[in-house]
Amino acid sequence: MSYFKTAKIRSKKIRQSARGKACTLRIPDICNGNPETTVFAHLPGNKGIGTKNHDLFGVYACSDCHDWADGRKKSKYDDRLVEEEQFLRALQETIIQLYQQGLIEVK
Repeated sequence: MSYFKTAKIRSKKIRQSARGKACTLRIPDICNGNPETTVFAHLPGNKGIGTKNHDLFGVYACSDCHDWADGRKKSKYDDRLVEEEQFLRALQETIIQLYQQGLIEVK
């Protein structure tokens, strides 16, 4: 089965796990550093209008970094390569945290 034809993987526990966590996106001139504003922000890709990526492909993002990720805020780091590097680093950190919290498992 193709990745793109797979039903979206959804986990309320993963999405709610962002509450009170530090931002993993941490865009240097954007991040507000306030864990009270952190949400689970889905990464771009495999989505369309009104849909989000799988819940496995998201990061912990403060409200300002989330706005940046969704294109509502601009940064001096608005370069596609830098954006991809920031998302990849944040995704790695978030996946490790999800694993440590027992929300994803490796068999």
